[in-house]
Amino acid sequence: MDKYSFILFHTELAPFLEKIQELGLVDITRESKAFDNISKELYSLVNRYSKTVKELTTLYSNLSNEIVTSLESSENHVGDNPYVLLENAESLLTSREQHIQELEQFRKELTESRQWGVLDQNDLAKIKELGYNIHLYTVSEKSFNPEWEETYPLQVLNRANGRIYFAILSDNNTEFRFDLPESKMPQRSYDIIEKKISETLKNITDTEREIATAYSSVQILEKTMYKKREELDVYLAGASSLKEAEGTIALLTGFAPVDSRTDVTTALEKDGVYFLLEEAQTEDNPPVKLKNGFFAQLYEPIGELYMLPKYGELDLTPYFAPFYMLFFGLCLGDMGYGLTILIGAGLAKLKFPSFKSYLTLAQFLGVGAILMAALSGVFFGAKLQEILPLPDSVTELFFSDLKMFWFAIIFGLVQIVFARMLNAIYLIINKGWQYGIHNIGWSIAIIWAAWMYATTMDPAITMPVWMDYLAICGASMILFFSSDSGNIFTRLFKGVTAFYDVTSIFGDMLSYIRLFGLGTAGAILGMVVNSVAMSLAGIPYMGWFFALLMLLVGHIMVLLLSSLGAFVHPMRLTFVEFYKNAGFGGGGRAFRPMGKELK
Repeated sequence: MDKYSFILFHTELAPFLEKIQELGLVDITRESKAFDNISKELYSLVNRYSKTVKELTTLYSNLSNEIVTSLESSENHVGDNPYVLLENAESLLTSREQHIQELEQFRKELTESRQWGVLDQNDLAKIKELGYNIHLYTVSEKSFNPEWEETYPLQVLNRANGRIYFAILSDNNTEFRFDLPESKMPQRSYDIIEKKISETLKNITDTEREIATAYSSVQILEKTMYKKREELDVYLAGASSLKEAEGTIALLTGFAPVDSRTDVTTALEKDGVYFLLEEAQTEDNPPVKLKNGFFAQLYEPIGELYMLPKYGELDLTPYFAPFYMLFFGLCLGDMGYGLTILIGAGLAKLKFPSFKSYLTLAQFLGVGAILMAALSGVFFGAKLQEILPLPDSVTELFFSDLKMFWFAIIFGLVQIVFARMLNAIYLIINKGWQYGIHNIGWSIAIIWAAWMYATTMDPAITMPVWMDYLAICGASMILFFSSDSGNIFTRLFKGVTAFYDVTSIFGDMLSYIRLFGLGTAGAILGMVVNSVAMSLAGIPYMGWFFALLMLLVGHIMVLLLSSLGAFVHPMRLTFVEFYKNAGFGGGGRAFRPMGKELK
């Protein structure tokens, strides 16, 4: 990044920021949120436009065909004042929400009132004028005592769901007691509530028609939102500038990529802007703009879910990308599901070209699933060696569950060693040879320990003598180079305590068992779906239909569930185990040049 320092008179500040915005290549250091009345007002207005556009778009997509068709066949007259359109749309959306809340309340009241039948308020008032009170009760049919009808002036109002709802009249001048707790009198009869519900439904439909009409102005609202967002961006940049000479001079700092230096300097010199250009330093906290190849660039959104690397720090995206793809495949654990994702994402590209990068990422993940699931030979919950007549020389190549278990752990150790070596090389290049030696020592120690354990599990595996000497060399690297400060005794003490890190490495290694667990669980679920489908196939006449339905619905559900786990858990392994062992610090801010969002 290049660092630009600008010195301007306060009268030149606004025109300068507009030119920078038109250029669209410079990230001006500015506040990221509102901090005074003007910025708060702009910030609030941007949020209002954004929220309204989103709600209008979502609601319009869910409207019935009848409303949409009637809108298309009518003439819509849209005003030109964006703020009036905004207030109108907000009012309609608020009105619809109020009607929906009323509808929910009426429906709840209807459920409570319907069980008592029609209770006309006028009739109830006449009964009270005659000197009587009405008491409502409900009881199960088994608990209802027929003698009550002979003892009290009792009228059964309703019988529903195994319960009896009845009313008893009592004289106002006589104290009345009954064995059951009295029920609450409904405020309105259910027939009145049903009319209210009909009216509310009509109000909702009428409001939705008006909202559908208002949707025709959504592009105006969206353009205004972008315009206000640009105004806010310019204001925050100007207000964030350092004021000198009693506010007459403004000092600003901006950053731009080195490869755009010619364009930026040419534009600034053309407009006669006074600026200083220097190479950005880490202490300047410049923004970060990742530069990766085609494959790694697909995985940048995954890395950004955690945080960006700090300026000058190694970007780990191209290094975790292949691991993530293969880890996803191990967690999914089924070639059929991987093939489905690969084909489905390819077809979706034709329908949703704006999501091409995400769908391409999904395709690579599908390829990873095909490759990793091929180790065990699972295809839609069935093992290929059990359903196809394969020769023994081929079936012996498929991994058993135990082999998949150890493969997941070994694969995890490979990533841990790779992360340690990556960190070592980065430190040696950028700080000096002594800073990365301890990670080389840990890599040697991990490989030696894994190899030694393998010899105890399989007598055919042996360890050469030179590996023991190499392990001693690795332990010495950890002992003497775990600390790069202090005297020899301090460094030795820190080196001894550094060996405690073996517990952390062991914990990291165990974390990779999840790769085996999730893959096996998905394969078992797919097998259960197949088993249930085969049992349904035995049903006379319609068995084939139920079997196909079970296979389709069952495998779709397993695919969705397995894909969720296969997406989340490799992310956890990346952000915790890999990032930690690679020495990732993070905390960078994204490069956000001032520019026009809508040309």
